[in-house]
Amino acid sequence: QLEESGGGLLPAGASLRPSCTAPGHSVDFYSSGWLRQPPGKEREGVSATNSIDATTFYADSVKGRFTISRDNANNSVVLQMNNLEPEDTGSYYCAGDRLDNIGLCDWDYDFWGQGTQVTVSS
Repeated sequence: QLEESGGGLLPAGASLRPSCTAPGHSVDFYSSGWLRQPPGKEREGVSATNSIDATTFYADSVKGRFTISRDNANNSVVLQMNNLEPEDTGSYYCAGDRLDNIGLCDWDYDFWGQGTQVTVSS
């Protein structure tokens, strides 16, 4: 139900802007989040936003570097990632919740994308 794109292999300090689209339906009607799974670790929340008032949440590790936003023209939710660090390496997943709940945990969401890989070299 969700499709991520825009991952890649980059050096530390670079920027990346992965995108999450929702083919066949609008991203405006539910909350959206980005979560990531570093190699050998559990999935963790990165950022989230709801639809009713565009409240945003960020993990402490990405505050000031990442920004989540909706691109209504392209029916997508994007994650602008600046000043990337090797610790940002992982599979990045987009997720949504029809009840417009907002959070940084897996159980806050009820549908998911397949993920896109982000690798940051030191």
